[in-house]
Amino acid sequence: MRLLNTLFYLMKLDILAFGAHPDDVELGCGGLLLVEKANGKRTGIVDLTQGELGSRGTIQSRQKEASVAAAILGLDVRENLKLRDGFFCNDEASQLEIIKIIRKYQPEVVVCNAPEDRHPDHGKGAALVNDAAFLSGLVKIETAIEGIRQDAWRPKIVLNYMQDRHLEAHFVVDVTAVYETKLKAIKAYETQFFNPEMEGPETYISTPDFLDSIIYKNKMYGKMVGVKFAEGFITKKIIGLPNLNSLIKENT
Repeated sequence: MRLLNTLFYLMKLDILAFGAHPDDVELGCGGLLLVEKANGKRTGIVDLTQGELGSRGTIQSRQKEASVAAAILGLDVRENLKLRDGFFCNDEASQLEIIKIIRKYQPEVVVCNAPEDRHPDHGKGAALVNDAAFLSGLVKIETAIEGIRQDAWRPKIVLNYMQDRHLEAHFVVDVTAVYETKLKAIKAYETQFFNPEMEGPETYISTPDFLDSIIYKNKMYGKMVGVKFAEGFITKKIIGLPNLNSLIKENT
């Protein structure tokens, strides 16, 4: 029975992306998730907060929008930890919540917020997930779900996606083939981004210029590697290559 319960709680993912708020992941690495999904990988998103302090929309509307975006991205899993928007901390209690999630899904790759950004939750979220991803591999930290003890698990690598501020990318991923779908997932958040049919105060992200800036940023990263659109990422870990062929882009 214990084995059956353990299997019930384990849905092995290849890539698990964290965002401080619903829509962070779609903006920062929605293309990466789509590309890897097309490659047969299992993908998921965990939102740290419900975005309840946002000037537009409600908890309920943002939950609905997140569900629509999840379907567009073809996610295997989406969860919300319901930490306090604006006030969550990188403390033991929050780290343990992240550790439980990482051990539950045992991702090979974790992706999280930018290490520094305009919104303070983004940098806090990045630090929280990075710390928890390391601690999740320590066997003496014990966690359980409904009384079932979890095994220690540490992802092979943690990546940070790009957000509002310009940061130097360590590498980029070509997302040209899936870019229209990425935009569709972003626009699922009708209350948050520019939509002339939605009422609410104008915010930093609700103007047409904000979505344009995302597109221009992805175009800029794409231009650097000779493709139309790309997403940039940062990692603290040196990435090893099997040989130099991995660095060579074939001429077309």
